[in-house]
Amino acid sequence: MPASIQTLLQQAEQQLAAVSESARLDAEVLLADILEKNRSYFRAFGEQELTPAQLQQFQNVLTQRAEGHPVAHILGRREFWSLDLEVNQHTLIPRPDTELLIEFILQAFPQQQLKVADLGTGSGAIALALASENPQWQITATDQSAAALAVAQRNAARLGIANIVFKNGDWYQPLAASRFDLIISNPPYIAADDIHLTQGDVRFEPLTALASGNDGLDDIRLLIAQAKQHLQTNGWLILEHGYDQKTVIFELLQSAGFAHITQKDDYAGNARLSAASYA
Repeated sequence: MPASIQTLLQQAEQQLAAVSESARLDAEVLLADILEKNRSYFRAFGEQELTPAQLQQFQNVLTQRAEGHPVAHILGRREFWSLDLEVNQHTLIPRPDTELLIEFILQAFPQQQLKVADLGTGSGAIALALASENPQWQITATDQSAAALAVAQRNAARLGIANIVFKNGDWYQPLAASRFDLIISNPPYIAADDIHLTQGDVRFEPLTALASGNDGLDDIRLLIAQAKQHLQTNGWLILEHGYDQKTVIFELLQSAGFAHITQKDDYAGNARLSAASYA
């Protein structure tokens, strides 16, 4: 017997409740994509029925979500800073909290001309957001994953953003002797044995973009230790990090000779961002 959109969404919410804390939202987002409608459509036309083909599509994507696949991977995209970005299994899914990084940079560095490096760019989210706001900035985006870098390059091409140079390689390696006003990174910062790596959406994201050594700080230590070789005088290093890493990162920056250390909380009140300058 045919079922209305509202009935199908209620059933989908129940189906996804065990794997998602946002089961209803997930179901609506997936169905909205199939119908090519805004979610507000469901309020006005909740009694409408799906075609057999649409119903089959919906059942297929619900099965994927019920298996734990992230909504962003099922759709093949995620919005970040109002940019529609392609994402896949080779890239970290951009998180809303990373927009704090963009807000901080835009407020703290209103200069017209800056050379910027985004290390470990993944889908290109940070580099693309900054480039879209500052087309006069010269941005270099690197990633050790050629597959992830290809996603970032496709995003830039589709969005018509031309002021980014993409380079394949591990952290600073592709930069050679270049120096920058800003070096930015959202690196892996989870401990390798953290139980959360085996739960939820992160199971389907690249482990190399999530975990970094026994305490989660291996890559951050490297980024801090080698930054001075690639920063202009009074250049800044800006890092996203874990909520419980504020104190140790402050100490690492201080020990490496950085000054003007600034740390910011995310929208939940957890320490998430550290920035410092190097004379």
